[in-house]
Amino acid sequence: MQRLVFLLAIPALMAGCSERGDRSHLAETSWRFERIDGERPASTDAHLTFDDGRIGVNVGCNRLGGPWRVDADNRLYAGPLAQTEMACPDPAWNQGNAVNALLVATPRMNVEGDRMILQSSGHTAELVRIENAKEGRQGD
Repeated sequence: MQRLVFLLAIPALMAGCSERGDRSHLAETSWRFERIDGERPASTDAHLTFDDGRIGVNVGCNRLGGPWRVDADNRLYAGPLAQTEMACPDPAWNQGNAVNALLVATPRMNVEGDRMILQSSGHTAELVRIENAKEGRQGD
């Protein structure tokens, strides 16, 4: 009987796993920040990567990472996020904090071709897809 219950539970467990990470076309993609709250990023290496159910973010100084998923309303759920906490000069410090606040606010996501806009009530980020996903992970 226990074996039967276990076998019946497998499809439910697998369905729960499919909601994590790649419920969309974002898996295994990398994106370069073009604008953070209307300003160019302080670092030319500012990027966001969706990789194997985890999101990775580097805005120039500190890094963020954790699980992610997208719901049916195109909201990005990221977290809980781990973050490095190095003292960074402005504007990298402020931009890193803005991106962190944006991601934990479950932003609306609009992806059209190679462009993505993440927007919450307080912050906005505009990103462009990086052709080679490995390119976005340099230094991670």
